[in-house]
Amino acid sequence: MNMLINAAGTVVADALRGMAAAHPELVVDAENRVIVRRDAPVAGKVGLVSGGGSGHEPLHGGFVGPGMLDAACPGEVFTSPVPDQMVRAAAAVDSGSGVLFVVKNYTGDVLNFAMAAELAEEEGLRVASVLVDDDVAVTDSLFTAGRRGTGATLFVEKIAGAAAEEGAPLERVEAVARQVVAGTRSFGVALAPVTTPAKGTPTFELPAGELELGIGIHGEPGRERRPMMTSHEIADVAVDAILADLRPEAPVLALVNGMGATPLLELYGFNAEVQRALAGRGVAVARTLVGNYVTSLDMAGCSVTLCQIDEELLRLWDAPVQTPGLRWGR
Repeated sequence: MNMLINAAGTVVADALRGMAAAHPELVVDAENRVIVRRDAPVAGKVGLVSGGGSGHEPLHGGFVGPGMLDAACPGEVFTSPVPDQMVRAAAAVDSGSGVLFVVKNYTGDVLNFAMAAELAEEEGLRVASVLVDDDVAVTDSLFTAGRRGTGATLFVEKIAGAAAEEGAPLERVEAVARQVVAGTRSFGVALAPVTTPAKGTPTFELPAGELELGIGIHGEPGRERRPMMTSHEIADVAVDAILADLRPEAPVLALVNGMGATPLLELYGFNAEVQRALAGRGVAVARTLVGNYVTSLDMAGCSVTLCQIDEELLRLWDAPVQTPGLRWGR
């Protein structure tokens, strides 16, 4: 595979050096693999820390900044960061008001963030954790016990980040994050497999003319493989899968997300079909976000994430944010 890299072993370090040069508003520690907003710690503010394997950009490092995360810990490609990174990040952003860990439900992330929370508390930091497990496609996968954490992570980091930015206490920020997790579901589709730099070849085989329904963001198997479908048909499958598990009684936030190699032309067309499917099923949409936000390197495909909201969650969603990957209102 042709890749714009120097060597497989330096991909993450090289990306962090480039990120530091592009975003002086961030402190990027390429050696210790921690990305922190430059004004951290912010007095009186709960610190938000997340992280995970690289390859899902802009998640998580691209969501560090006012109104979202205070720090992120990038691991190697598709590999959890280690507890030392998380403790270093927590210490860097703690103002005395506590730190919230946002953890995607993958076994490595769960174990390492749990260990980091214990170590941080031994150092006198007050830490709470929220587990994101929104993917309805499968109950267990190659990387998880229980549902995978995917697109809901963006909603949690944005909405809880806004609450923290306003000075809400740790208990309130944690409660908001848990409310978002409880009301959010996702479903993903792969049109072409993902290739990691270390392997250099696709991590799974997907024959021409077929797609995988319910794929994970690491290329984990989904529910089933079918002959290629139209955007209209894929939207119906994704929306029905989500609504079978979550029946919104209020408007939703909708994320139509690309997996990394899907152009916006296709994503906007797919969004039109998602909106049609939701309207036809009586689901009101308050806000929609379209683009590549929770990706899987060069995988072609898409995911749909729906988050049931109330007036307070919508207000927090609309609150100003300024990060490399998401910004409005400032």
